Amino acid sequence: MRDLSADTITVREKKRGQRACDVKDEKGKLCVGHLKLWAAPTEEAIQAAGKGVAIYRCERCHALYRPASGDDSSAGLRYEKRPVNVLGDFGK
Repeated sequence: MRDLSADTITVREKKRGQRACDVKDEKGKLCVGHLKLWAAPTEEAIQAAGKGVAIYRCERCHALYRPASGDDSSAGLRYEKRPVNVLGDFGK
């Protein structure tokens, strides 16, 4: 296991609607790993991102992201409940 401190961890800003990692490797290729809400971040990651901030982590390269302000694209976090009938139509 690597020894990481808060000053070696970089937390990137997630763009509005971004769902895939945009970190480039040594060859210049994008990672394109799925960004997932990190349920149990480490203390070092919380210190780097700030307390009370949702932290997203890439499933491939483990890059850390904090959500953009005003981003409502996070699945399951902000949604509006609307009734649906058996045909799948939304009620008004």
